[in-house]
Parts: sequence; C-alpha cells; structure tokens
Amino acid sequence: MYDVIVVGGGPAGMTAALYAQRNGKSALVIEKSGFGGQITHSPKIENFPGFVSISGNELADKMLEQILAQGAEIEFETVTGVRTEDGVKVVETEEGSRFEGRSVILATGVKHRLLGLPGEEELIGEGISFCAVCDGDFYAGKTVAVIGGGNSALQEAILLAGKCKEVIMLQDLPFFTGEEKLQEVLFAFPNVRAYTGVGVAEYLTGENGLRGVLMEYREGGRREEIACDGVFVAIGLIPENGAFASNADLDERGYFDADESCMTKTPGVFVAGDCRRKNIRQVTTAASDGATAALAACRYLNGL
Repeated sequence: MYDVIVVGGGPAGMTAALYAQRNGKSALVIEKSGFGGQITHSPKIENFPGFVSISGNELADKMLEQILAQGAEIEFETVTGVRTEDGVKVVETEEGSRFEGRSVILATGVKHRLLGLPGEEELIGEGISFCAVCDGDFYAGKTVAVIGGGNSALQEAILLAGKCKEVIMLQDLPFFTGEEKLQEVLFAFPNVRAYTGVGVAEYLTGENGLRGVLMEYREGGRREEIACDGVFVAIGLIPENGAFASNADLDERGYFDADESCMTKTPGVFVAGDCRRKNIRQVTTAASDGATAALAACRYLNGL
C-alpha cells in the first residue's frame, strides 16, 4: 500500500510526488500516456524559474528523473475511478489493475480543444500553440492567427499584438463572444485584423512547416488562404474529471471545484493543477498546486 497515489504525471502530479517523497511518504504516480502533460507541447519554455530556456520535453524528463531518484514509483495505466474501501483508497484502472493507498491526489490536467483537422496533432509545438505567455516570443515580428472569439482568445491575442507584426483573428460565429472591454483593448491595436463567420478548413504547410491556414466562410463556403507563421488555438480546454465526480465536486465547466487548499469533499482525496478551478494555468501554478496538495496529504496522513 502506498501513502500517496497521484493520478496524472504532469508538473502538478510530479511535484506532488516529489513533496510526498521528501516528507517520508511513499508515492505512486499513475499516468495514462506520457509524463509532462501540456508542457510537452512547448518547444521552448522561458518562464520557469531556474532555466533561461528549456524545452517542455526536457523539463518533463528532468522532473521525472528527480521523482524517480527520490524513490517514487510510476505506472502507465488509465485510471477509471477512486473509491474508499474500509478506510483505504482503491484506485482502479482501465487495464484491470487495482492500487491501494492511504491518500490520493488527482492531478488529471486538461487537454486543449482542437479543430480535428488532418495533421493538427503533428503541428502542435511546430506551428500550432496554445499559450501566448509561453510561446509568444517565438513569433515576435511575425504574423500569427488566433482561432477563437471568447475571452481566452482575446486575451491571448492582446498579448500577441504587443509583439507580433500582425495578429489575425478567426472566429466561426458572426461576432466575438468575449467581454466588450477586451474587444476594445484588442481592436485598438493597429496590427490586428479580424474575420467573423469563418472556419479553418485546412492547415497549410510547406518545406519549413506551417505557412498558413485555409479559411472558409460559413455563408457561401468561399475559401481563402491566410498566410501566417504560427497559429494559436484558443477554443477552450477540456477537463476529464467525470470519473471522479463522486470524490470531488465539479463546477459547471467540469473542473474540480476546489480552492487553493486543494482539498475536496472526500477526506484523503486532494486535487492539483489545471484540472482545478482557477484563474491562471501555467506550469508554475501547476507545480505550486502539486506542493500544496502533497503537503495537505501529508498532514492528513499524520493525523493533523
């Protein structure tokens, strides 16, 4: 039996395992695909303390190496649920495994909503980005397209407009749905132009990778090529927390409805990272959550 079972191997989950091990608790991290979560989509990270520049994959590898050196164990399986049985937390997986722990930290992360176009997955980190804070500097003096029209898209575009040659907004609805104030700020930039009532039918590539998008008007179906050096997709995030609704309350968008304490309605179950209701989702805030959740789990295990 483990002291702490962490579900999810992103920055929040790995930081949680690190803090648990450093506090003398045994930790198991169960990850369904690959360690690192969203950071693996970033070819270069320049806003993580201690590194002038590091790739997302390299940072993930260093985090994994660190927790393994501390004695954490890992399993590659898909967790389907957590239940309490005679005071023990039982974690079950799609593969049929059963793991027992004295506490559980849910660090399930989120995934970015995509358009579902051919070649899209392959272009992530190679022309397609999601975070202007993380990747905006790579496009300084260049042209980018932002897909989306809500608050997130407008906020990303405002950051990009301050450093890019041109920002092209592509919104599939006839109007932008983000706050009026954000629209005022964004469209005050002279280097921003917008299209509404359009979708993206295809990503255009060349010898050097992404070279633009093929835009399609919703009315009439006319298509037009838009040249750009990069695309920022801002059409929402998808938390995958439904399997744990009995352990932790979910808000209207499906995020764990937990505050900065990372505690849930179930004693011994904690949440951490982007899967939690929060305003800022960055690698540093995910790591912060991981530390908070692990220390809370340690206090719970120590009967405090």
